[in-house]
Amino acid sequence: IFNLLINGTHGNPVPGARVLDLFAGTGALGLEALSRGAAQATFVDDGGTALALLARNIGLMRAAAACEVVRRDARMLGPNRGAPFDLVFLDPPYGTALGELALALCLSGGWLAAGAMVVWEESSPQLPPAGFAALDQRQYGSTAVTLLRAPG
Repeated sequence: IFNLLINGTHGNPVPGARVLDLFAGTGALGLEALSRGAAQATFVDDGGTALALLARNIGLMRAAAACEVVRRDARMLGPNRGAPFDLVFLDPPYGTALGELALALCLSGGWLAAGAMVVWEESSPQLPPAGFAALDQRQYGSTAVTLLRAPG
């Protein structure tokens, strides 16, 4: 995924980015972005086991100062109370239609900066929701990665 982001024709969105890692799980995507120059990462997940692993991984990376962990169901994001995010990793449970819902909530809740890049992992290629532009789409084994540009 990071080779696609960094070497793609759409510009490298990672350096200095505010990153939102939705359905964060272990936080691998957000933490990798930090290791490649992102300024800050916010991780959203509601699973107790995932959050424990995420906290452990943040500690191992010594990245606590650049991280915020939000224990919340991504289907109930609500309004963003901080600055919007430039880069969003979206890795919902496959086949649940939660990705499109989460993107709509991000947009309506002010979570996305104008023109933010979204990296959406699913089991099959996804069509861009209304207002989003498709940038690229790749299949890696059983995972489809769709790159989108948010409105603005």
